[in-house]
Amino acid sequence: LLARDSDAFLHQCVSTPCLNAIRKAEGLWIEDMAGRRYMDFHGNNVHHVGYAHPHVIGAIKAQLDELSFAPRRFASDRAVELAEALSAQFARLTGSAARVLFTTGGTDAVEVAIKLARTATGRFKTLSFWDSFHGAGFGASSVGGEALFRSGRIGPLLPGTEHVAPFGCYRCPYGHVVDEQGQPRLDQCRLACASMVKYVLEREGDVAAVVAEPARAVPYVPPPGYWQAVREACHAHGTLLIFDEIPTGLGKTGRFFAAEHDGAAPDIVVLGKALGGGVLPIAACVARHDLNVAGDHAYGHYTHEKNPVTARAALATLEVIERERLVEQADRVGTAALARLHDMKRRHRVIGDVRGRGLLLGMELVTDREARTPANGAAERVLYRAMSRGLSFKTTMGNVLTLTPPLIVTDSQMNDALDILDECLAAEA
Repeated sequence: LLARDSDAFLHQCVSTPCLNAIRKAEGLWIEDMAGRRYMDFHGNNVHHVGYAHPHVIGAIKAQLDELSFAPRRFASDRAVELAEALSAQFARLTGSAARVLFTTGGTDAVEVAIKLARTATGRFKTLSFWDSFHGAGFGASSVGGEALFRSGRIGPLLPGTEHVAPFGCYRCPYGHVVDEQGQPRLDQCRLACASMVKYVLEREGDVAAVVAEPARAVPYVPPPGYWQAVREACHAHGTLLIFDEIPTGLGKTGRFFAAEHDGAAPDIVVLGKALGGGVLPIAACVARHDLNVAGDHAYGHYTHEKNPVTARAALATLEVIERERLVEQADRVGTAALARLHDMKRRHRVIGDVRGRGLLLGMELVTDREARTPANGAAERVLYRAMSRGLSFKTTMGNVLTLTPPLIVTDSQMNDALDILDECLAAEA
């Protein structure tokens, strides 16, 4: 199957050729063709409610029998219900009523948000962050900051897409250091990372939107006060704040929106990935009600814009998250897991930093704690040892072990996974 896959698809980095072939995905688990089972602590952040959740699958089946498609010019009750549900969550976050547009993928939703910001402000520039990821389309790649998606001889990207260094206290691009607990020394750095955003907005003077991940998927969490400072700078310069919550929204960080941790209300939020229940592709651009300024244009003219089946999958996903109290579970299980990761750091010198919120967790491996030299080789060895023991996760930036299990992960399953990780790290001693 791997050979057929390699022959059938265009090759591209991190996609084709594949590492393994999958036979089954259910709950927390994936199973390969040889029958080996893995706890999936990666899942591309689509499996918040677990794979093949019976409520999501049942809702999709029922909707197929009820109404399988709706052309754009006709209203779909399921699509309206989903728009209303997401608007209610946006209002809870921001205090503002909202309008919604659905797309079939996160990249498209990001580009809708950019188009909307351009129209609403009459400007075309954006400010975003190096090392960020917002999708693979031209607009999303332009505001993104990962070299992998900005290279490949694809030619010039969008004009006016300015970038600055992101927050990242352990490896602060502005040269500041953290304390012994890995916390930022705000009395010394004075949020230099946020001040740079303010500086660029002042100097440019005509930026339509700041496009950002409220919590970086590396993962990095923002220092206290960061987003409040950026929000104030945006407001002062007539710039909209767009939060890309595609990987972090719907409860991943122990809040429905990752932005809730930081008390900064965005003007536009983009959701995707897990919104389709780990089954169907659907994404959403959710914007303040007063940004309903595109009535004479077609910014998201998608054939499946109001598809009742994808909308029903998303509604079922939201129902599972609420009924099973998965946001609260992510917060509780993640808090305990973070404490265990800090304990591992005390025992394993290869761990330079531990960070995260909820079920967005990471540990950075280094060859020397003082020099903070990235231990890319160790990270790769730990990954493959873990996979041989039945735990799959992702490495980011070469040396960061990134754990993003589904919200359904139990205390017992989390402890089993961390036991495996502990054993694999011990082999590096």
